[in-house]
Amino acid sequence: MRILHSRPPYNFPGIEPELSSFEKAKVVVLPVPYDSTTCYRSGTRNGPHAIITASRQMELYDEELGYEPARVGIHTLDELEPSMNSPEETIGRVEKIVAEIIERKKFPLMLGGEHSISLGAVRTLAKTYRNMSVLQLDAHTDLRDEFEGTKFGHTSIMRRISELCDTVQVGIRDMSLEESEFARKKKLKIFYARNQPKPSEVVSRLKKDVYVSIDLDVFDPSEVPAVGTPQPGGLHWYDVLAILRGVAAKKKVVGFDVVELCPIEGDISSDFLAARLAYKFLAYIFKPRSPKL
Repeated sequence: MRILHSRPPYNFPGIEPELSSFEKAKVVVLPVPYDSTTCYRSGTRNGPHAIITASRQMELYDEELGYEPARVGIHTLDELEPSMNSPEETIGRVEKIVAEIIERKKFPLMLGGEHSISLGAVRTLAKTYRNMSVLQLDAHTDLRDEFEGTKFGHTSIMRRISELCDTVQVGIRDMSLEESEFARKKKLKIFYARNQPKPSEVVSRLKKDVYVSIDLDVFDPSEVPAVGTPQPGGLHWYDVLAILRGVAAKKKVVGFDVVELCPIEGDISSDFLAARLAYKFLAYIFKPRSPKL
């Protein structure tokens, strides 16, 4: 039970100044409240606020790993102001801020918002890490070349990312004919949800450096109903954790995002899962090494 502060500070995950200052923090959280290219249920612009609000109620201690990940220092930036001109301009704003984060030798964690924002982070990190893969956890391939007049919407984001670096897609269970043909032609690495992907198989297809993009609709809707485009038959909590734990143990994770939370009034379970997921992945990434005997 957290008793030091009756109302935790408004940051991720509600930590005091000694752990949340930019200078001391290893992790920098960038909230991006954006949903201009959503094509079904809007509201992902409210995702970052909901995740941060839920995170303030989490215990900081990780019972699996036996330490408090917040001790590495986590600084939360103000919400990015999206562009109303075009999705490409918003992506450019994300790219600029993520570049500033890594220039200061901080670890970027982005909270969305819709999936299109991931391209901004990948553009920056791909310039720094030349041997990088992007691991996408998602129900959808997001491989359309263009949709509703833009090449930079959330349904095209992995098409654009695949033009920059190697990709591995996990949890897929929905795609168009166009996307299927493109994936087959380019021999993309796809692990379908119906095949219950094994963490070791996923990790083996990744390069040394990895950026992870987590679209929350990778989960079965029974666990995360609050997404814009839910699909039946998704992965479950411990399935996803096993993959993230394996990636963190075997690869260098250079950043990640949690996107596509579309909060539902009166149901906070999805908000809390998203917050816990982000914190849990940080726990795996920054797990202290056991001292050598």
